[in-house]
Amino acid sequence: MGKIENLDFKKNNLRKINSFLQNISHKNNKRDFVVKNPAGQHAICAGIKEEISITIKGHVGYYCGGMNQKSHITIEGNAGTGLGENMMSGTIHVKGNSSQSAGATAHGGTIIIEGDASSRCGISMKGVEIIVKGSVGHMSAFMAQAGTLLICGDAGEALGDSIYETVIYIAGNPKSLGADCVEKKINKNDITKIEELLKKANIKKLKPKNFKKFGSARKLYNFNIDNVSDY
Repeated sequence: MGKIENLDFKKNNLRKINSFLQNISHKNNKRDFVVKNPAGQHAICAGIKEEISITIKGHVGYYCGGMNQKSHITIEGNAGTGLGENMMSGTIHVKGNSSQSAGATAHGGTIIIEGDASSRCGISMKGVEIIVKGSVGHMSAFMAQAGTLLICGDAGEALGDSIYETVIYIAGNPKSLGADCVEKKINKNDITKIEELLKKANIKKLKPKNFKKFGSARKLYNFNIDNVSDY
């Protein structure tokens, strides 16, 4: 397999590298790994379930860190579609930009994106924290059920469309809001949460006062007898 310190796609294929990371023996208590020359390969570091740190030196393709549990993944490049899809815990830190559907259906953990995220960021998220230092594309937080999406830039059309109980904090402006998504008043708990997320992502230029809060008006998923003719 070669040296575990230097998992290299020029020397090993995806199956071997992922299998190694998914089935690590901790007899030597090693916890830090480096993946080299990813060259946009898909599903790198999918299904990791141990508390280890992995640094990926380059760009990754689809579903990097999918189903992640406990591990801390740093991507020194851009990420393709479905970053951290269905992750349960741990952290994923992208030093570049992310394509569409970052954090899709993710249940827990934290995703930090240094650049921009494309459309449907946080689609159907179920508890994850997503921090985007740039802007997000259209339909972000679509059908988002739980968790927090913090956006330091702007958002595209239909932000929070059909949102459930996810909370969105945004420093910039959404091009438009989706169905059932409304602006809400920021309270003390929100201030504490925003401070926590800013600290976690090492964001110092912005303060809680710079953010607006958006969430569900709770009209779509509650039956209203006055609208019975619409059903």
